[in-house]
Amino acid sequence: MLRSVFALVALGVAGVAPAVAEVKAKAPDAIVIQIKGEVALDRDAAWARLLEIGLWWNGSHTYSGDAANLKLDAMAGGCWCELWSGGEVEHGRVVMVMPMSTLRVSTALGPLQDLGVSGALTLTLSDGAAGATAITLDFKVSGSSASGLDKLAAPVDEVLRQQVAGFIRIDQAQ
Repeated sequence: MLRSVFALVALGVAGVAPAVAEVKAKAPDAIVIQIKGEVALDRDAAWARLLEIGLWWNGSHTYSGDAANLKLDAMAGGCWCELWSGGEVEHGRVVMVMPMSTLRVSTALGPLQDLGVSGALTLTLSDGAAGATAITLDFKVSGSSASGLDKLAAPVDEVLRQQVAGFIRIDQAQ
């Protein structure tokens, strides 16, 4: 079962913090979050990792509890889906792929799906320092003012920080 974004904050799980993370805007009807980090991989390897979302996405932020059940079809119209014996869910729909550079998914992640909001999650890779690759995650969500998105900005930001940290951290453990 998907754990609420609030559970992460309540448990005080911090994880490895990316270099720059910021809630750029928040209002009852919209949030804009940006998270930047750098991974010690060349662009080809970073792109390959990005597409293997089950390797770096935290399984506690899935419905099945296991990130290995995530699949990302990196083509326009492709599904970011989770399939397991207990069910299936579409986390998002790929709307843009620029290989080695940009992946954009139309998504209302996890508990945001219940609110009837629209979101765009953009992951951009660019040149980093000394052969590394920089990653920028931009998440823009909008809905009605009844959505109360301003109250969700901090926990959503924390969950997304954890995912970027997972993307960066893999090579540090190897």
